[in-house]
Amino acid sequence: MGRIYCIMGKSSSGKDSIYQKVMEAGIPGLERIIPYTTRPLRADETDGKQYHFCEEQKMKELKASGRIIELRTYQTVYGEWNYFTVDDGQLHLADTSYLYIITLEGYLKIRKYFGNERVVPIYIEVEDGERLIRAIEREKQQKKPRYDEMCRRYLADAADFSEEKLAEAEIKKRFINSSMANTIQEIITYITDDMTR
Repeated sequence: MGRIYCIMGKSSSGKDSIYQKVMEAGIPGLERIIPYTTRPLRADETDGKQYHFCEEQKMKELKASGRIIELRTYQTVYGEWNYFTVDDGQLHLADTSYLYIITLEGYLKIRKYFGNERVVPIYIEVEDGERLIRAIEREKQQKKPRYDEMCRRYLADAADFSEEKLAEAEIKKRFINSSMANTIQEIITYITDDMTR
């Protein structure tokens, strides 16, 4: 039986880097899910790789056809940005497992859609001061840094990943990302062991 391994964590906790390295490890039977978004493409992104970038009209069509599994809308300083997961034929849980970066709210909706036994949380944690330094460094690399949006996300994470919400979601295991290499290896081992049960 395939599973969806959901990588979650506050912004700048290393989710993207961990995701990339785990996928590069080539775990047999582990594939990607490509989410959708209406936000603008960043300088280091490619359509269809990190996200399917689409216009709001396309999102409305997918929603009307009942193909959106979960949808998150953020009121940003640049307008409304939507992130969503679509039942677009890319998932084959009978024989394949998937790795996916998602929010806690998105994880709960995916778990409700597919069932508890098919959805596994992987929660990444980093000390808040370190996360802030990472976020600033990442934003500096953008062609047009958006520090105001970075700060909004940083503050929103405190509410989105509160201890109460983590407890309600039954997130018990945490991967403390103080050493990227160690965290990646720990997650690879965790997924590999879980897939062979």
